[in-house]
Amino acid sequence: MDAVANALESYRGRDRLVRTVCYSSRLLGGLLLAQEGGCPELGRRLLLIAQELSNCRATLRLFDDLSMFLYSRGYGLGGTEEDMIVRLLSITGNLVDQLYYPCEHLAWAADYKILSINTEKWWMLSNTLWSLSLALGALRSFRIVQLLKKKLKGSQNNVHLRTGEASCGSRQAYQTRMQAEILNIITCLADLTNAIHWMPRGFLWAGRFPEWLVGLMGTISSVISLYQMSCRSCTTKDP
Repeated sequence: MDAVANALESYRGRDRLVRTVCYSSRLLGGLLLAQEGGCPELGRRLLLIAQELSNCRATLRLFDDLSMFLYSRGYGLGGTEEDMIVRLLSITGNLVDQLYYPCEHLAWAADYKILSINTEKWWMLSNTLWSLSLALGALRSFRIVQLLKKKLKGSQNNVHLRTGEASCGSRQAYQTRMQAEILNIITCLADLTNAIHWMPRGFLWAGRFPEWLVGLMGTISSVISLYQMSCRSCTTKDP
């Protein structure tokens, strides 16, 4: 209970929890509608909850531009990165994310008739940028995993040059980071499947997912994000 309350106190924690409830409602609602003799009325209500929570998150993202800009400015050209490929993927990803927000804001404004623009055009553009961001994120994590494997292999080959405790600590740090990056790859790919589903029909599997599958992919990525957030919180509290 304390962990949930603490998560709800922060914007990112609340967004992750709302996202998890949103996609899990979509998963359960889709399953109820897909089953013969199920509870279609309850399924429709769960899908309505999921839609309203999704709208809520889109509205809250109206205020994310500045934090994204500060993050991108802090990262800069990635001078602290050891690998050029990771640096390029990170810089490109930051640029794509920065462009995503205003495009989504325009699509949101068009939905609510605040601006007289083509809502489908701007939603497609924002979804394309989101898809690109997810693909870049997955590639970045995959590259980091490759680099960590090399470092892990190097630490094992050079174990005789170190103390046992230092070598063990180094390998454990590499393995922990590798697990985090693998989870990030799964998260990005799960969200990417949904992003492609929301593309215009005719592109790969766009428009072919049933509601429960969209909910399943989103629930997987949301639960992983919650797990990663809890791990970071525990690490921060450790002395």
